[in-house]
This record gives sequence, C-alpha cells and structure tokens, in this order.
Amino acid sequence: MPCLWKTLFDTHAKLARGLETLQPLAALAARLHVAQVFWLSGLTKLRDWDITLSLFTEEYHVPLLPPAWAAVMGTGGELLLPVLLVLGLAGRVPALGLSVVNAVAVLSLSDIPPAAWQQHLFWGSLLAGLALWGSGRWSADAWLAPRCQAYFARAR
Repeated sequence: MPCLWKTLFDTHAKLARGLETLQPLAALAARLHVAQVFWLSGLTKLRDWDITLSLFTEEYHVPLLPPAWAAVMGTGGELLLPVLLVLGLAGRVPALGLSVVNAVAVLSLSDIPPAAWQQHLFWGSLLAGLALWGSGRWSADAWLAPRCQAYFARAR
C-alpha cells in the first residue's frame, strides 16, 4: 500500500510541474483577452463622446460620481489599464483597476442580462487570478524585477 501512495504522490507532482510550465502562457492569454475587451470598450466610448456622455447620464448610474467624471474616468481606465496589463507592467495594479471598472459596470446597470453577467464574472475571475498571482514570467514585471533588485543593491 505505501508503494501506491508514493506512485500517486509522484504522479501528482509530475502533473503539477507540467501544469506550472503552462502558467506563463495562461497568464499571457488572460492578460490579452481581458485587455482586448476593455480596450475595445474604451475605443467605442471615444468614437462618439456625445453618446458616451448620454449613456453615463441616462443609463449608467455610477455611484458617487457626476456622469461626466464617470465617463472620463471609465474611458480613461479602459484605455490606459489594458496597455499596462498586456505589458505586464505593475501587472497587479491594472488587474485591480480593471476589476473596479468591471464591478462599477455591473453595479451601474439597473438590469443586466444573464449572458452579460456571466461575461463580467469571467473577466472578474481572470482579473482576480492576475491580481493574486501576478502577470507571470512573460511580463515586464518579470523582466524588470531582477534588474531593479540589482540596481538597488548596488545603490546601497
């Protein structure tokens, strides 16, 4: 019986190592997918600013902010944060920022269709994973971290 447990443990360890090698690819895919969604939404808002202001005045009821401010902040977040997310530059910050944009989008609509709700949950899940585990090895953060540590170690 102990031999069976060792075999199961070793098999599980090999599976875990194999899956961990896919982590950078999965993080990059999550970053690219979520960034595209928010980037395109921001571009749509920029294309016709009058309609965007109208939507934020009539349909989106963003709490605590005047509609014009909410439109500027939401559009700005949808255009700046995806760029940082794709690069993986300070990756947890844009993931958290887009999580706020995502949550505000859900909360500001009085009636959200079930399919849209599912999409927002999916994006929120991807963003939560990126916020908790970072952008992965294929990111500016991973490239910059050792260089910054070496620089600051020399600066002491």
